[in-house]
Amino acid sequence: MINSSIISPKSIAVVGGSNNISKPGGKTVKNLIDGKYSGELCVVNPKEKEVQGIKSYKSISALGHVDLAILVIPAKFCLATVLTLCENGTKAFIIISAGFGEVTEEGKILEKKIREVISQANATLIGPNCIGIITEQYKGVFTTPVPRFHTDGCDLISSSGATATFIMEAGIPLGLKFANVFSVGNSIQTGVEDVLEYLDSSFDPAKSSKIKLLYIENIDNPVKFFIHASSLIRKGCKIAAIKAGTSEAGSRAASSHTGALATSDQIIRALFRKAGIVYCSGRNELITVASVFTYKSPKGKNIAVITHAGGSAVMLTDALSRGGMNVPEIVSTSKEDLLTYLHPGSSASNPIDFLATGTAEQLGIIIDYCEHEFKEVDAMIVVFGSPGLFDVENVYKVLDVKMRFCKKPIYPVLPSVVNAQKEIHYFLSKGKVNFPDEVQLGNALTEVYYTPKPSDIEGEQPKIGKTGVRQIIEKSATGFLDVKSVKQLLECAQIPVAEELYAENPEDVLAVLSKMQYPLVMKVVGPIHKTESNGVVLNVTDKSTLDNEFNRLMQIEGATKVLFQPMLSGIELFVGASYQAKYGHLIMFGLGGIFIEILNDVASGLAPLAKNETNYLLKQLKGYKLIEGFRGQEGINQQLFVDIIQRIGQLVRMAPEIVELDLNPLISNGNKLTTVDARIKLDKSIVKEVYKKEMEGSSFARLATEFT
Repeated sequence: MINSSIISPKSIAVVGGSNNISKPGGKTVKNLIDGKYSGELCVVNPKEKEVQGIKSYKSISALGHVDLAILVIPAKFCLATVLTLCENGTKAFIIISAGFGEVTEEGKILEKKIREVISQANATLIGPNCIGIITEQYKGVFTTPVPRFHTDGCDLISSSGATATFIMEAGIPLGLKFANVFSVGNSIQTGVEDVLEYLDSSFDPAKSSKIKLLYIENIDNPVKFFIHASSLIRKGCKIAAIKAGTSEAGSRAASSHTGALATSDQIIRALFRKAGIVYCSGRNELITVASVFTYKSPKGKNIAVITHAGGSAVMLTDALSRGGMNVPEIVSTSKEDLLTYLHPGSSASNPIDFLATGTAEQLGIIIDYCEHEFKEVDAMIVVFGSPGLFDVENVYKVLDVKMRFCKKPIYPVLPSVVNAQKEIHYFLSKGKVNFPDEVQLGNALTEVYYTPKPSDIEGEQPKIGKTGVRQIIEKSATGFLDVKSVKQLLECAQIPVAEELYAENPEDVLAVLSKMQYPLVMKVVGPIHKTESNGVVLNVTDKSTLDNEFNRLMQIEGATKVLFQPMLSGIELFVGASYQAKYGHLIMFGLGGIFIEILNDVASGLAPLAKNETNYLLKQLKGYKLIEGFRGQEGINQQLFVDIIQRIGQLVRMAPEIVELDLNPLISNGNKLTTVDARIKLDKSIVKEVYKKEMEGSSFARLATEFT
């Protein structure tokens, strides 16, 4: 809970403030003074009467009431300090001190006690183990740099204080500006999602920052995170985020493709994508994406590369093309007119290369042609450095003017941070942001362009038979469902399933043959891993083979019967679901066969999946051309596939006990899709309990329930 006392306190006490500005307590006081905090500022330090010209109290008891207390004292003294301050009515705390749960179990216990005291007092806590926060009213951090507050700057929320500092250090020299900075540290009460909630609820389109940068180490409440991130984006904000800690196999040893594929990275990417957040892998990428955010958004993906440096243009073009952007050849007849203004040897084909001797006047003319004449261009990237031979300030002046008046966005790549240091400083003083590396810009522009808008989670969902689903779940035990129950569940969800007949003895086999024609598929029933136990026989076309294989299959350990299906052929597809605590179910889908086994070509999203979201994910598959139809081969019924994917999302919403579900393969044949093999695993003893707790709180599953 973020309150007014943490954002705009009328009085601040630095507990542990000192005259030594090389230590956190002293530097915090200095930053507050240098930041021109206008409220009542004091210090608690038993050894000093005055600290940096500010009154110092000997003890907390002598202090009286303050709105905000910033604690820079050893961890062991924090609880007693908080107790006294809460009794005096303090409603906001920043605990900069370290030595808590990040170090020992005793530290975790201490954290819990502090959280309970502060929460019972209906107060806000940031930290512990953080650098503090920066708002328009005060600079409550012990680190530098301390950026000047800009309403059009970036709001930065970081789990790591050091990372927040590094981001500011790297971004400010590029022209990136900052507004609020929140370092939440161990987040024992207030996490990244809580700060997002505040930024969302207090958002003012005329005054609030429209760029949010996040460095996240933990998301305790994914639904709150999603609601407020997507809400901010719908209000016109842009959000980019790093989620650390996704490299470990977030998947466990699983018995299904879905369970094995559902890594923590997949889950976070799915959450970000659903909310409309640009996923970043590191600080440099985050800063570059933030810089892209500061400029206009292109209406299309066709980019003109304008340069006097051929190598940079080639690398930039490669980066854009790899990411799915276009650097189209300029085919307009007016390009011949453009060449008359350029030096001999220049090229106007795209990249537009006006050579190392190119002038500011020529750059202005090229930009005008891209803006008005070259209709195939949606945006421009200008790469212009300096070999140190002459002043390029006029070039950057022209660039500044054109960027202000052109309707098409222009992204400046000014790589000569040494040779043109003075000129770049002039350019940044005009409120611009520089991209010193063209490849990083190309990659970031691609990520921004292809990040979808927030998912319409309230969109129409297919209707399935909830009563039937619950009846099957309630009568089933934890573990893998039997084949009959699997088929019944899929039928309740109106998911097409291949015809199935069973045989336990030779007489049953004869009955099967009277109802089903060759070619046939035979599968052992009983063992979980049919393929590994050599329990699947394809394309059976005669009675002799059928009898021999039936006898063999029934000899497999654990076999109870043999399932018969018609032999279907076509494009193999895959749909699965995997339960993830706090997040609900991750739905995964794509092409089956080698595409899932070897190429790992799988799309994923958090249930429920809206139709537009599912269509978007489908088109991101590497094998999408096969789904469309390729080189004369018929594609699949895409809308039917999307409907089945959505129905799986609805099925697991109604049956949260499903921890793993595989439809693999679904066979596309003509205009039909048929489930040939399916596997469903329940965990009633764990998932139901977890889900019940989440339903009482704010899980992603609950959000899905409320919205559908």
